Amino acid sequence: MSILKLIAPCKDYIWGGNRLREEYGKKLDSDKIAESWELSCHKDGQSVIDGGEFGGKTLSEFIEAKGKTAALGTNCDRFEYFPILIKLIDAKDNLSVQVHPSNDYALKVEGEYGKTEMWYIVDCDEGAELLYGFKHEISKEEFADRIKNNTLLEVANNVPVHKGDVFFIESGTLHAIGKGILIAEIQQNSNTTYRVYDYGRVGKDGKPRELHIEKAIDVTDRIPPKYPTSAQGQHEKVEGGVKTLLRTCEYFNVNKLEIDGTMTLNADDKSFKSLLFLDGTAEIKGADGSQSAKKGESFFVAANSGEFTITGKCEVILSDIVNN
Repeated sequence: MSILKLIAPCKDYIWGGNRLREEYGKKLDSDKIAESWELSCHKDGQSVIDGGEFGGKTLSEFIEAKGKTAALGTNCDRFEYFPILIKLIDAKDNLSVQVHPSNDYALKVEGEYGKTEMWYIVDCDEGAELLYGFKHEISKEEFADRIKNNTLLEVANNVPVHKGDVFFIESGTLHAIGKGILIAEIQQNSNTTYRVYDYGRVGKDGKPRELHIEKAIDVTDRIPPKYPTSAQGQHEKVEGGVKTLLRTCEYFNVNKLEIDGTMTLNADDKSFKSLLFLDGTAEIKGADGSQSAKKGESFFVAANSGEFTITGKCEVILSDIVNN
């Protein structure tokens, strides 16, 4: 079957909560679940196929068996390996203040892609905020001094968030998810993060968590955010509901689908489709079978699968790759 249900690997970072377990059905033998990697071919956590011919295999193994272009589509030919990673993130506490490197820097220093990412605010506590760039431009010297003197937060740009907001976090942008925020994150396929400030917290070993000051100083754009917050993108009424463009860039293309009825989509030869169900229930039906879907579940629809339908009342994050 070309419509694959995925099992997400989960992470128990110290700042996580339990919404992913209690509301989204995620499983992990830990007292908290900070992240679920809903679409992943990364070595640090691989999506596993649930049922069917490839049941128990990783998504990477499926792609290898089918062939890269056949499974991912021609728009992915420009990428050396699987291009994106999609997560649900439950921030019970503040995440560290951090930055991601560009492709050039990361490939040279870390041996993997850099990380540009997009955040969709699935839910948040009243008054929740996140850190997004700087209030004003600062020099490299001031940046280094403020890190050393623990005054970085004085020049960091705090932004109040609301359900449905969209943030585009280009590589080099200082950022941090604040406590009380649940996010769907679509990012480049990378796990490289440089921590700048971590509120003096210690890890499971009782020692302060590692910071990456010199690398962060190398890659950080010390300016206000380049991209304004977007509460919504371009709405398009289609048969079966509403399709909203959240963000498109050279690395990923993301839409929100609000389905009430039957919506028809097409996985052509250009790109696979990733479906992350944020709410509701549905049936996904393709040429070679159907699958039930519900809140918290993710599906990979291979390129060249043709038309398929989603029938039900649900909210879905649809991600694919376009040629920009």
